[in-house]
Amino acid sequence: MCNHILLYNFMTRIKYSFYNTRHGEKIRYIFNKSKSKVVIIFLHGMMSDIQGKKVKFLSKFCKKKQINFLTFDLLGHGKSSGKFVDYGVNDWSIQANEIISNKIKNKKILLIGSSMGGWIGLQLLRKLKNVIGFIGIAAVIDFTKYKMWNKFSHKIKKKLKKGKIHYLKNNYGGSYPISLKLITNSNKCLLINKKIKANFPVKLFIGRRDNIVTLKDALDIYSILKTKNKEILVQHEGDHSLSKLKDLNRIAKVILSFF
Repeated sequence: MCNHILLYNFMTRIKYSFYNTRHGEKIRYIFNKSKSKVVIIFLHGMMSDIQGKKVKFLSKFCKKKQINFLTFDLLGHGKSSGKFVDYGVNDWSIQANEIISNKIKNKKILLIGSSMGGWIGLQLLRKLKNVIGFIGIAAVIDFTKYKMWNKFSHKIKKKLKKGKIHYLKNNYGGSYPISLKLITNSNKCLLINKKIKANFPVKLFIGRRDNIVTLKDALDIYSILKTKNKEILVQHEGDHSLSKLKDLNRIAKVILSFF
């Protein structure tokens, strides 16, 4: 079931709708339809939403090129139901699979995952059919284990086990609220040392000035993908967001290479 709300942005005209999951949760989404046989699905990163620069750019780009475009706020993000601390990557992967399965019928899929959205996207590659390509934008996997839990002190781990929230400082002057649920639920989806079959092209963007996701993180993803058609693309002036016009234009150019 869907409820439609029209909201307008001065740069792009965007229609937001709401999807009700089988558990009664509300998911805010954008679905721009066209006669194209391909749909681009964009998965945002941790504590982001579908009002960022990449979504606005991709929405406008897809309308211009007459390509179907689907994106949505993960649970606990943006205008979707729930609190961030009550979910993890496994939950978000299940949510993403449900809304994609509901909305996308008989379309070829080009999957794009930004940061944590890349991890969710790689989980979906095991379930989705008709995937023609995967693009990672500063994508990162398994960070709840290797960048969080394994680096947390005994004091922080004890705090989390008591059901309390640990506020982890980020590079944007704020902090991420980390719960034990985020760690344990996400750790169900660890991918390092596993293999994912990909009989389609894979492009992994990384910014040289990214101080969150490193080249090693991109190589970790590169190594688990079983395909000869994979490539790491370095944006020399790019940061973690890869949202500058130069970055977005290169991403658009790579998208067109799939058609």
